[in-house]
Amino acid sequence: MRHLLIVDDDPDIVNLIAIYLQNEGYEVSKAYNGEEALALLNEVNIDLIVLDVMMPKLDGIEVTRRVREKQDLPILMVSAKAEDMDKIMGLMTGADDYMIKPFNPLELVARVKSLLRRSYTFKTSAAPIEEKKEDEIQCGSILIHKARHQVTVEGEVIPLTAKEFDILHLMATNAGRVYSAEDLFEYVWKETYFSSNNTVMVHISNLRDKLERKLGYKIIHTIWGVGYKFEA
Repeated sequence: MRHLLIVDDDPDIVNLIAIYLQNEGYEVSKAYNGEEALALLNEVNIDLIVLDVMMPKLDGIEVTRRVREKQDLPILMVSAKAEDMDKIMGLMTGADDYMIKPFNPLELVARVKSLLRRSYTFKTSAAPIEEKKEDEIQCGSILIHKARHQVTVEGEVIPLTAKEFDILHLMATNAGRVYSAEDLFEYVWKETYFSSNNTVMVHISNLRDKLERKLGYKIIHTIWGVGYKFEA
């Protein structure tokens, strides 16, 4: 059974989300501020977090930063802040999805299911002793392990979110091919793309920061008016 953590300083919202998720068969833990959430993560094996942004003690942005230092579990951020920059900040910090309050609980359940389907949580005990060659893509000093959902640069593991990994794996598998933002969004998020959606741009920016800072040169190139391509 998947174990989910709901974090919000409003008990009514926590209980509402919990009811809908429990009705879908998920086990649920609850926290009402960022400090409680981090404490629970140290005690319980959590598969996904539904995380409010505006909370006392530690807000959702800081919780996400600290989680990303140690874990790669999916994070669905929820917030009353609807501005594009708030969404961008949440995604750049490491959230995998972002919903605006008030939200339809059924849509939240659907997004939770979608994130879990694409979950990159990897249990090392289930890993094969030997990796098959086709599970690895070597691009210069970049090594992409498909089975592990892991990327290394010069032997150093580079922490990526699920969607960052999926974007990189797709582009590296087809190096030199140009992908539009629409192509990448519909492949990775499996949802219809809208022209005002800047989610892909944010994730491409994150990938560049994480990989190119270590490499010292560009690997993801912008083809103006068309999209992006990978060339190591």
